[in-house]
Amino acid sequence: MPLHSTSGRWRLGLGLALLTTFLWGILPLGLAIILQALDVYTVTWYRFLIAFVLLGGYLTTRQQLPDVQKWRLMPWGLLGIATIFLAANYVLFLQGLALTSPTNAEVLIQLSPVLMGLGALVIFKEHYTRLQWLGLGVLTLGFSLFFHEQLRNLVTASNQYLLGSFILGAAAICWAIYALVQKQLLQQLSSSQVMAFIYGSCTILYLPIATPTAIFTLSPFQLLILLFCGLNTLIAYGCFAESLEHWEASRVSAVLALAPIITLISVDIIAVLFPLLIKPENLTLFAITGAFFVVAGSMMIALGKKT
Repeated sequence: MPLHSTSGRWRLGLGLALLTTFLWGILPLGLAIILQALDVYTVTWYRFLIAFVLLGGYLTTRQQLPDVQKWRLMPWGLLGIATIFLAANYVLFLQGLALTSPTNAEVLIQLSPVLMGLGALVIFKEHYTRLQWLGLGVLTLGFSLFFHEQLRNLVTASNQYLLGSFILGAAAICWAIYALVQKQLLQQLSSSQVMAFIYGSCTILYLPIATPTAIFTLSPFQLLILLFCGLNTLIAYGCFAESLEHWEASRVSAVLALAPIITLISVDIIAVLFPLLIKPENLTLFAITGAFFVVAGSMMIALGKKT
């Protein structure tokens, strides 16, 4: 099977990756709020349902769904793998978030773009220049400083916190596998067609264990948060999938590494404006220095030129 190659429109790929990073950076805040009212399976089901209805309706209107002949040639095996691992990632991430905190969840889930980038080097034969390898080292140093306090807390944390962190690690592995399969699927299908199939399949998959009627117990504010989570799923994953069409997966993964910084900044802003919703995170000097290195390392990887 031939491997997928990018279009070369790296500026578009970078822009889409940055938008994805912002949306994924603020997503844990919304999820942390809605998990106070709904269980993880119901939240996951509604996220997939909202994304599927909107994207499926758009593709139907634009007549961009695969025709009957193309359905016979669909890469069903790869679609099944992508669906299973993304479905597992959603639930595992929410379980880990419920047992820890938004910042910790966003920290540990950053294993996923790192694993994705390394996997792309092996599977898609992508290459890092010396500058990009140096950027990976700077990025690693930045995370070590930025999350110094969180990593120290993991050592002395309760069993529940440790379990949640382990679950988040498993979620990261599932996402990395999904992302690499997603990139290969672009060889035969558009990014929107792939995501529509995955959203629809996951909606059916989670229906038996979700509680759709629980939505009637939500307040108007909680309904808005749930809608935000669904729209975030649609737009962020759409931008992510499309970015892989135009840019190398290893570079996209480097940009996604900025998401925890967005999460931490967002948590502090929301904690000031709405102190009853989210607890604030206190930035140390280590964290501020680490943030600088994370940004610098990510940009070195993302914008480094090929030899």
